[in-house]
Formats: sequence, C-alpha cells, structure tokens
Amino acid sequence: MNKGRCLGLVGGLGVGATIHYYQKLARAHEEQGRTLDIVITHAATSPVFEYVRAGDRDGLASYLLSFLLRLKAAGAEFVAIPAITPHYCIRELIAASPLPVLNIFDPLAEELAARAVRRVAVFGTRYVMESSLFGFAGDVEIIRPTSDEMDTIHNTYLELLQKGVGTEEQHGKLTSIAHTLRRRDGADAIVLAGTDLSLLFNEANTTFPHLDCAALHLQRIIRELL
Repeated sequence: MNKGRCLGLVGGLGVGATIHYYQKLARAHEEQGRTLDIVITHAATSPVFEYVRAGDRDGLASYLLSFLLRLKAAGAEFVAIPAITPHYCIRELIAASPLPVLNIFDPLAEELAARAVRRVAVFGTRYVMESSLFGFAGDVEIIRPTSDEMDTIHNTYLELLQKGVGTEEQHGKLTSIAHTLRRRDGADAIVLAGTDLSLLFNEANTTFPHLDCAALHLQRIIRELL
C-alpha cells in the first residue's frame, strides 16, 4: 500500500474531534488502497480557553507553535488543528509556523460563497459564537442566538468536549434551537463551528440546512493527502 504525505494533527482539542478526524482520514485512505501517514500531538483545552478569554493571540500562537515544532520533528509535512476555538490565533500561527497550516476557515468561506449563503447562525463555543467566526465569514451576516440559547449551545459543546460522546437529549435541544433560528431570525443555514459537534450531527440526522466545518476541513485535508 502506498503512503501519501505525512499529516501532523494537533489533537486533544478535544479528544472526540481528534478521533473523528483520525477515523475519517484512515477510512478515506483505505478506500483508495493507501496507507495514512500521520503524527498526532495532544494539546490541552484549558490553556486555549485561557488565552482566548484573555485576548492573547500571541500567547496562544506560541502555545500551539510548540506542538507544531514537535510535529515537524516527527516528520509532518503540513499540519491541521481539528478545532475552531484555537483558530483565534490562526494568522499569528501561520506566520510563525515552520510548516504549511491547513486552516479550517478557507474551505468554509469557499462553501459559503458557492452556496450563496447570506445569513447564518453559528453553533460552537461561546468564544466562536461571540466572535462571529473571528471575522473569517466575509460578507455573510452572522445571526446570534439569544443569551439563553447561547448558554445551552456552549454548555452542550463543553459536555461533548469533556465526555467525547453525545446524547439524544443534546441532539434534540440543539436541533430545536436551529429550527428556531431559521424560523425566527431567518437564518439560511447553521454553521456547525465546533468539530466535537460531529458527535451529535451527521448527514442522516441533521434536519436543518447546515455547513459542517469539520467535514469541509476534512475534505480539504484529504485532497492534500491523496
């Protein structure tokens, strides 16, 4: 079996998302008779949240850069971070990185433009929802959930992050909020802007128009690998 290029993955942000990426990447390679070449480091979520809360982009970039340097030393040829909140410092990280970084926002921006989406709501951590995707959404209008809705989305996401598994109750709550945002606020689609949301939503059980950042990111990474 032939190997492709070596991917470096900054894992742990959270563990469920890392496993999801690993499984999807391995399966894509198996389907083409190829062998996945990957190295993974394990970062911690708590420092990431602390840097974001403090508004310290340079500090977060320095923290993540330490993992990119380890990935390079292990043979990675390019890197990806399977989480959105760490992308708070993506510009600073790309500038300092010794390797190409496949960021999560470029394929999202392309998909928004291709589908002519104009109004979206965002599901993810509070930092991502309040930041309007850190300004990467371009001309797309970001509709914010109410304070109570945002609490539910954020707390559900943290539970997914910590436990690595979702429940039917969580799926039902977020689905209800998604339909409310569509009906009440005129959202064209929901941006699933948290890779651990893949523990709840898939193509078979998502009943609202959506853009899955993790799925789009994975498609881009797979194209680079294969």
